[in-house]
Amino acid sequence: MKKIYICGLFLLLAGFSANAQTSPKEMTITPGPGNPWASGELIQPDALVAQINSASAKTPPIFNIGAVEDIKGATHIGAVGNTENLLKFKKALADLPKGTEVVIYCGCCPFAKCPNIRPAYNELKTMGFTHIKLLNLPNNLQTNWIAKGYPLAK
Repeated sequence: MKKIYICGLFLLLAGFSANAQTSPKEMTITPGPGNPWASGELIQPDALVAQINSASAKTPPIFNIGAVEDIKGATHIGAVGNTENLLKFKKALADLPKGTEVVIYCGCCPFAKCPNIRPAYNELKTMGFTHIKLLNLPNNLQTNWIAKGYPLAK
C-alpha cells in the first residue's frame, strides 16, 4: 500500500512540474465559447516584430484597440469597449480592402479577460474582413512586448 501511495505522489508531482515548465511563448488563447477566433488568427509577438523590422516585408495595419502604449507602426484607437472608440475603429477601417491583413492588440490585462479584443474582432468580422490577426499577448503588453525590448512608437 505504501508503494502505491509513493508512486501516486510521484506522478502527481511530475504532472505539476511539467505544467510549471510551460514557457510564455507556448501560451495562447485558443478558440472556444468566449474566443471566436481561430488559432491561425493569432500572431506571435516575435513574428510581428520581424515584419515591423523588415525592410522588404510590408507591415500590415496595426491597431491599438486598448489603453496601452502604441507599438511601432500602430494606430492608436483607444479602448473599443467604449462606444466612441469602437466608432473611431470602424472609421479607421472603412477605406481598407476587406482582404487586407489587419493586426489588432490591446494588452491591458491577461488576454483571456480583455474587454476590448473580442468587440474589435467581432467588428472586423461584421465588416467582412477576412485576414484578421490578433497579437498574442497572453499576459499583457508589458510582459509580452515591452519587457522583451520590442519596438514602441516614438
